[in-house]
Amino acid sequence: MPKAEPTSSDHLVTLSPGHLVNGRCTVVENVQLARQTYRIRLRAPELAARIRPGQFLMLRIPGTTDPLLGRPFAFYDTVLDAQGVPEALDIMYLVVGKMTGRMAQISSGETLEAWGPLGNGFLDLTGCRQVALVAGGIGQTPFLAYVRALLGTRGYGGLPACRTTEKVSLYYGVRSADLAAGVDDFRAAGAEVQLASDDGSLGFRGFVTQLLAQHDRPDQLVGCGPEPMLHALSRLAKSWGVPCHLSLETPMACGIGICFSCVTRVRTAAGWDYRRVCVDGPVFKSADLAWDEERQQA
Repeated sequence: MPKAEPTSSDHLVTLSPGHLVNGRCTVVENVQLARQTYRIRLRAPELAARIRPGQFLMLRIPGTTDPLLGRPFAFYDTVLDAQGVPEALDIMYLVVGKMTGRMAQISSGETLEAWGPLGNGFLDLTGCRQVALVAGGIGQTPFLAYVRALLGTRGYGGLPACRTTEKVSLYYGVRSADLAAGVDDFRAAGAEVQLASDDGSLGFRGFVTQLLAQHDRPDQLVGCGPEPMLHALSRLAKSWGVPCHLSLETPMACGIGICFSCVTRVRTAAGWDYRRVCVDGPVFKSADLAWDEERQQA
């Protein structure tokens, strides 16, 4: 059995090996940022100290069996104390079902069950001059910490801040202007922000990948959002000859690789095979994803 070490008054324990933190976190605040979109802040120093951009955590409402299972949520950013030490972390979420609907009603002082950090996180892009982050819907969520890490304004996971990229651009698409969340956060972090909306109420009228195609090709593409957007981004990256990594938004039940409910198809020497998004991802090379094979079988 893994050794459990007590970590804080919020009843978090660190499970070795793997440095997985599990337990209850106190909600510091839960604020609405846009239509159906909220940012919840959790006091979790151990989790905040370990998590890296692109990783995620599982959250569950304690004391209930409805919903029974936890849900995956991308890590938005850390909150530092007066000495610059991580003391809390932020999660941004969109209300789409029972779990997130109940989360929107949570008040400061209440608790959530959490376990993480989970997943592989984003790529180290040392030496890459220009990076384009492409987000659709709630897909901007994992990118704020990544912007700070790439531009060297904050370190994560125990690593010191170190600038690895000259320029970071965020291409962010939503259905309408009232769903855009966190735009000012990205600008304050140093990203160049380009906006698109389906109805033309914010920025470019059309899909975010159409907006991206009108700009100069970057050295690296990273995407997160609805699967059709990721398909379009993957095709654009291939036509440009630009490396592309995608963070998949896949439903999960455990987050630690046990249940196999989050598999995706990846290319192999023999054709294709399944990989678990929670432990082998959520970030994959777009060229490795066997989406063409999946459509052919369907």
